[in-house]
Amino acid sequence: MRVATFNILHGRTVGGVVDPSRLRMSIQRLQPDILALQEVDLDQERSGRVDLTAVAAEAMGAVAHRFVAAIAGTPGATWTAATGTEQPGSATYGIALLSRFPASSWQVLRLPHFPVRVPLYLASARRIIVLKEEPRTAILARFDTPLGPLTVANTHLAFVPGSNRRQLRRIVTELRGLPGPHLLVGDLNLTSATAQRVSGMRTLAVVPTFPAHRPRRQLDHLFTDDPGLTVRSHGTPLMPISDHRPLVVDLERH
Repeated sequence: MRVATFNILHGRTVGGVVDPSRLRMSIQRLQPDILALQEVDLDQERSGRVDLTAVAAEAMGAVAHRFVAAIAGTPGATWTAATGTEQPGSATYGIALLSRFPASSWQVLRLPHFPVRVPLYLASARRIIVLKEEPRTAILARFDTPLGPLTVANTHLAFVPGSNRRQLRRIVTELRGLPGPHLLVGDLNLTSATAQRVSGMRTLAVVPTFPAHRPRRQLDHLFTDDPGLTVRSHGTPLMPISDHRPLVVDLERH
């Protein structure tokens, strides 16, 4: 069974081009059975008002998928925290979880955050910008897979130290209250060692995923608490979109 997590940068190339066909091609190349996406647009002008989750779902043949908005509006412009009650056709931005296997339950978890302005160093521009910390969410779903039922959580945590650890603890607490075994996947904005220590779960792959052209850091992770899951292979293929590489893991059970 193949599980993948991919921060898609709303389907944009590092050069600034948004073309949904490139997202479709990327997902077809990955051939995931379960796919976690971050930085996903819905009805955004910058991505042609395309439903990027639907594009990915069609590309992989998903039978179950959900998009959850973290932001109503456009990142970097005018936005507010999404509530889940946005009107159809509203521009939103968030995360998505997709599966080739049926889902028996879905849950949305809105994570704690502090709406303060924080400095961020942009290595590409060699300057510091000040950003308002964005709200964050998690999607949790129970899938009936060939390896048995699994509860999977996808998230994109804050880049602010402290906030991301607090958010990760909140997700793990929620996961422990749901039937196991569990997978935790997504862009955690944490090192593997830190995420393992905070979550109490084990990593399925330690490999750099960012920046895409020459990865030096691992921001994207897959964790589990299932001792029976083992990794047959893993990879981080370079794709025609995003500043991250996807992390792809082929799992089996012993």
